[in-house]
Amino acid sequence: MSRRRSVPADPVDRTHLPLDEWRLVESRPNGDLGHLETLFATANGYLGMRGTPEEGRDVDSHGTFLNGFHETWQINHAESAFGFARTGQTMISVPDSSVMKLYVDDEPLLLSIADLVEYERWIDFRDGVLRRELIWRTPAGKRVRVSSSRMVSFAQRHLALMTLRVEMLDGDAPIAISSQILNREDFRDDFGAGVDGSPVTDKADPRRTTDFTHRVLEPLQDWHSDRRMLLGYRVANSGMTLAIGADHEVESDALVEQLVDTTADLGRQVVRAELGQGQALTVRKAVAYHSSRSVPHRELFDRCRRTLDRVRGAGFDAQHEEQREYLADFWRSSDVELPGQPAAQQATRWCLFQLAQAAARSDQWGIPAKGVTGSGYEGHYFWDSEIYVVPFLTFTQPRWARNALRFRTNLLPKARERARELNQRGALYPWRTINGDEASAYYAAGTAQYHIDADVAYAFAQYADVTGDLDFQHRDGVQVLVETARMWADLGFWRLRTDGGASFHINGVTGPDEYTTVVNNNMFTNVMARFNLRRAARAVRELREADASAYDVLRVELGLDEMELEQWEDCAEGMHVAKDSSLGIHLQEDRFLEREIWDLSSTPEEAFPLLLNFHPLVIYRFQVLKQADVVLALFLRGSEFTAEEKRADFEYYDPITTGDSSLSAVVQSIMAAEVGHQKAALDYFRAGLFVDLGNLHHNTSDGVHIASAGGVWNALVHGFGGMRHDEGRLSFDPRLPADWPELSFPLTVRASRFRVRLVREEISFTLESGDEIEVTVRGEAVTVGAAGVSVALADQGPLLDDAVLARPVGLGDERADGSIMTSFVPTDPDDPWAYPVADDPDDIIERS
Repeated sequence: MSRRRSVPADPVDRTHLPLDEWRLVESRPNGDLGHLETLFATANGYLGMRGTPEEGRDVDSHGTFLNGFHETWQINHAESAFGFARTGQTMISVPDSSVMKLYVDDEPLLLSIADLVEYERWIDFRDGVLRRELIWRTPAGKRVRVSSSRMVSFAQRHLALMTLRVEMLDGDAPIAISSQILNREDFRDDFGAGVDGSPVTDKADPRRTTDFTHRVLEPLQDWHSDRRMLLGYRVANSGMTLAIGADHEVESDALVEQLVDTTADLGRQVVRAELGQGQALTVRKAVAYHSSRSVPHRELFDRCRRTLDRVRGAGFDAQHEEQREYLADFWRSSDVELPGQPAAQQATRWCLFQLAQAAARSDQWGIPAKGVTGSGYEGHYFWDSEIYVVPFLTFTQPRWARNALRFRTNLLPKARERARELNQRGALYPWRTINGDEASAYYAAGTAQYHIDADVAYAFAQYADVTGDLDFQHRDGVQVLVETARMWADLGFWRLRTDGGASFHINGVTGPDEYTTVVNNNMFTNVMARFNLRRAARAVRELREADASAYDVLRVELGLDEMELEQWEDCAEGMHVAKDSSLGIHLQEDRFLEREIWDLSSTPEEAFPLLLNFHPLVIYRFQVLKQADVVLALFLRGSEFTAEEKRADFEYYDPITTGDSSLSAVVQSIMAAEVGHQKAALDYFRAGLFVDLGNLHHNTSDGVHIASAGGVWNALVHGFGGMRHDEGRLSFDPRLPADWPELSFPLTVRASRFRVRLVREEISFTLESGDEIEVTVRGEAVTVGAAGVSVALADQGPLLDDAVLARPVGLGDERADGSIMTSFVPTDPDDPWAYPVADDPDDIIERS
């Protein structure tokens, strides 16, 4: 029944993308344009540019994005109700400055039809520069070498640098380079699809972004001098402001003519020269982007000028060197090494590099689901960040993690407003948002995901435990923990049990699995809420002991009554987490087992993802999961469950999980490794590792799956490395895959960085900076110091037969209540015989 697919060790076309452990390389300019534009995107967390060619054609989807820069619009519900999300938010494409068109003999370079003698494009993860080298034989038979580069700066987040160098290898010709800043948001080939001013959505796939039918970027000013151009805008509805500035520097051994001009939606500098054989022309372009929620564009013009002045003074080489140093520091703290696994090594480093491109300079904005590499999910922030990305940042780049969490603190006032709107105390964070307002129009699979409060609280608690940053915890973390705990205490209710006790229940919520919505006692939600309640009470008491005056301020500002702490702890202690005695599993929600099982093995591939092929009500009637739900709770709160419970839960839920969500495979990999399904663990790891490089979900063109990239790190460190962290204590129980000779990775804990090296016979630790630290390996405590320490390993954990994952546990068996579980596939309404039923219910009853 399981839909787990065995992903090859290297599913990438290596004739097109040759293998290189530190670079992504393209050998020819063809293939899936949208896919490649995402793979070769350059970004820093604030500014992102898709990997479109300098010529601006041929392209699947142009896009230059600024984190949080968005337009708002009214959500028009067919049937509205109180509390429905009212304000949609969509990240918009800012004017594109990547265009540097080349003409030789007045013929444009266009890769799709060009006669290319040589071609290579690559991005090196150590310098973050996208480069391209080609030799073009023009229609007149002249060979021209064209070299280009594009860099989005990590050190200066508002800055992008581009170069274009043209060299005549034989013959001579007039050369023209048209360097542009072009407003594509309001001038696109598909513009005008709607008529009422509302955004137009791709109805076939709700995960894609919207297109607007009104003027989005309202021009405020354009200006230019001999070397500089500036364009300023205001966003029509959101009121955000924007300025773009560009400087050009030209170098040539031939006479050069330059023309510069700006209009409301176009800035252009044209460079002309007559190049003889052996002569070259180089154009260097520095671009600055500055945005604001409200600052006048004139001030943003000044900020652009200051950014460009620094580049003019220091030069391009200095900026590139600063970039290399920045990334060298990143790799020292983050690089996961996989000797003997070149394909996995390249893919792992690509994923880690994407995390840097998504988070490094987000600087207290959130981390969008696609980073700033594409328009998928409209640039929204989800709970994905706190569960999949922030842990990587916490253990490798604590400052970036602090910034990501600070974003949630900044949204706390909006979260309080949303809680009031839904008749709750405390704060309720939106499921998807940019500006803090809930932007999900479908409440059942959106707003009902109350678990996001606990996910945010979990990230704050983990950050405090791992980094020891008590200043941040006492100023920011405790406020978030208090307000989210209040929401849980208010949302849940007490119910008397037959034994005379009482249990705390949470009804009407949706867990991470969006195929099971608005249910009672979602296991993941209850387990995470329990942790949230306990940590909030502990955080308040710790603040009271550490800083009495700060505690008094908190008590007054939040109207905190100390009796609340006892209430939270009572709610946590009484939290209802249901188990089924006949199957020995935790229930995903109260009535989950009452549903029929969806037969995934008989569902054709074209019917996935289910959300695009079946009405939600059809899906909701079955035991079928979009993504790991109970299994994710087992990972995040592993200390609260026994090894037997984890195995039983994993073996039950894994065969009915579709993996339609890119978030699922990495979590399934982690828990498969822990319980002993090690082949499944490797299969799931590869499914997460190559989500984008292999375009396994067929939607990488919408942008990088950032949470999945974060999950790759988690799968390596927590899954195969066996690392767990619980309230300040680190432990290791490794699961090295059978064909991997070695795995090593650095971790930073309370300002101490140490490297973990795992081979089959032992695990070793070496302190690289900071004070010594204590960890445990399978119950044995060891102290990690500069001299290093090793612990012998008898094995790599249990090895279980994956055959049990082939079909749901108990299918066709009579349960304690006399019921029998059956499996079924909803038929295609256009072809009732298209989807065969795997198990005839009568046959199952007869056999039982």
